[in-house]
Amino acid sequence: MKFLILLVVLSIICLVFLVFEVTKLEKSERCSFANCFNFTKCLDGNLRIYIYPDLPNSPQSKIYSDILTVLRRSVYFTEDASEACLFILSVDTVDRDRISEDYVKDLNSLISSLPKNVWNNGLNHLIFNFYSGTFPSYSSNDLGFNPGKAMIAWTSSSRQHFRADFDISIPLFHKEHPLLSNEEIGLNSTDFQNHDKYLASFKGKRYVYGIGSETRDILHYLHNNNSVIIASTCRHNSDWKKYEDERCEEDNAQYDRWDYNQLMDNSTFLFNSKRKTFSFLESLKHSCIPVIFSDDWFYLLKILLIGVKFQSQGMKKIFYLLIYDYLSNIPKERILKMRYSTQLVYQKYFASIERIVLTSIKQVFERIRRHVGLPSQQNWLCY
Repeated sequence: MKFLILLVVLSIICLVFLVFEVTKLEKSERCSFANCFNFTKCLDGNLRIYIYPDLPNSPQSKIYSDILTVLRRSVYFTEDASEACLFILSVDTVDRDRISEDYVKDLNSLISSLPKNVWNNGLNHLIFNFYSGTFPSYSSNDLGFNPGKAMIAWTSSSRQHFRADFDISIPLFHKEHPLLSNEEIGLNSTDFQNHDKYLASFKGKRYVYGIGSETRDILHYLHNNNSVIIASTCRHNSDWKKYEDERCEEDNAQYDRWDYNQLMDNSTFLFNSKRKTFSFLESLKHSCIPVIFSDDWFYLLKILLIGVKFQSQGMKKIFYLLIYDYLSNIPKERILKMRYSTQLVYQKYFASIERIVLTSIKQVFERIRRHVGLPSQQNWLCY
């Protein structure tokens, strides 16, 4: 099995919102700005957003309600669909996991009830989605509805469904994430110099079966109970007992021992091993440098990519131990700069739902300006 280990090198990153296709269209029908966007609605440079009126009997999760609140309060919002360049659904598309309490049923029917001349098979629409498919596979192209020609703002997606320069990548965030943020941007790098009690850490579910189980199962090779702390638990879903192995009892005890926030506050690096994870955003918040273990996923920051094909479990163990050596030998000056960058990136783009959503919209509008020959209006934070 091919594994890619992705280390976010924030000292050299340029914030780039990557793009993903998660539709059930054939490859020959993949959307791009060339075949799935009407630029005639966006030529005057006054780019506006239209949000459909709320539909009866169509519940909204707190997260999606907050997203719409941000957009309705923004300078881009218009109540007149004829003025809009970009369109946003009022029906909640964030959670498409069929066993979730926030899953909206009969989404195709709800979309078909929209004015046909506005929906226009998704043309010029942006759809927000955080979860697709269901456990244990979480198929990344299973939305449970037809998005037509709409762009999709994803928390992550596989290389297989990548649509360059069309969709948007955003970080997964909790429903408790602040709606607004008023913090000033800018930090003193000396704030991070005593932030290295542990070289790296991880706390999370091990998944004894299903997606992510193989990657997380071998994280324990890195644990030394000193400079690297791996605190994982087998407790996941109600049937985990049927799949528990000989390490589960010890792992569960180790998991209960460690406090997640304290680990982040005292770790230089934080391991991320699942594409749908809150820990990526949380690591940036705590000025902890995220190290991403993944086999086929795209992320929203430029990264150092190392690809290795493993033929045996023993080779995986050796490679994971090499990761320890690699991280241990990164110069302190570079680590300090990376950590400083995590905070600047977090504060400018991710510190609130408002900043995440409006950064996504600005990225779409920047692409539109580029295609129609309008001057850029953004100065992206780059390193």
